[in-house]
Order: sequence, then structure tokens, then C-alpha cells
Amino acid sequence: MAELTTLARPYAKAAFEYAQGNQQLAAWSAMLGLAAAVSQDDHMQRVLQAPRLTSAEKAAAFNEVCGDKFDAKAQNFISVLSENDRLALLPEIAALFETYKAEQEKSVDVEVTSAFALSTEQQDKLAKVLNARLSREVRLHVTEDASLLGGVVVRAGDLVIDGSVRGKLAKLAEALKS
Repeated sequence: MAELTTLARPYAKAAFEYAQGNQQLAAWSAMLGLAAAVSQDDHMQRVLQAPRLTSAEKAAAFNEVCGDKFDAKAQNFISVLSENDRLALLPEIAALFETYKAEQEKSVDVEVTSAFALSTEQQDKLAKVLNARLSREVRLHVTEDASLLGGVVVRAGDLVIDGSVRGKLAKLAEALKS
């Protein structure tokens, strides 16, 4: 995983710097998301791994699938990736691009897993607290998991706040063992 990130980083950084410099962050974000999805398609995987195809043919096939969703710069980006045999890195490139974009926009996606459905008021209150704690604009993504028994688990990047009953019981069990 670290190796893929290392290989993808220069491409993601170049795409981000171009998009930021041309005020096209949203367009490039959408383009990279589409490119990542296309690169994961089974048929496209076979095309990208075909040894008889040149890098130019692979890039042309990729750009043809994406059609008019890609402008000339995006098509050129795909061609550069193909020339360097890096089209398989598109999901990682897209993820890194989104990280750079969120950092620049001072925003963060927060996954909240709750034992029960959270009301709109509870979600708003949680978002305000997390905004203050993380010093960023928070976008909540709420899911339910009855196995938590109660409470919530909050994941924001590397930060994990486990306020679930299941998590507290696991801590208690660990404390009793030691």
C-alpha cells in the first residue's frame, strides 16, 4: 500500500497543482473519480494488462470509454499515465487528490457509525463539536450498526473516537485482563 502511494503521489500532486492553478478542482476531482472507476472495470483491466497493446493504444481505449467527460488536459494526463505504465494507480491518485483538495479547502469527511439513527438535531450538534475540535468544515456520513449496542464511533482520517458501548466494554475487558 505504501509503495502504491509513493508511486501515485507525484501524479496526484501534479494534477492537484494544475487543477488548483486553473480553478478546476471540482472538475478534476470528478474526472479522477471517473477515471478511477473506469480503471477498476473488469473489461478495462484486461485492456490495460494486454501485452500486445502499446501505451498509446491503451490510453486511446481509456479516453474513448470516458468520451466527452474528459477535456484535452485530462486526456493528456491519461496518456502520460499510460506511457509510464501507471493507469492502475488511478484509484490511489484520485484518493490522494481528494486528500490534497480537502486540505486546501479546510474540510474533512467524517464517518459516524451509530447504534441508532441520529436525528438531524443530533447530527448538527455533532458536526459543530467536530468543527471546533478539528478546525475544519466537517461533512458527516452517518451509518447505523446495531452491534455497537449504544453510542457512536467517529472516524476522521487518522482520528478515531470510539464512544460506543462495545468499545467501552472491550476496554474494560482489557483492563481486567491486565
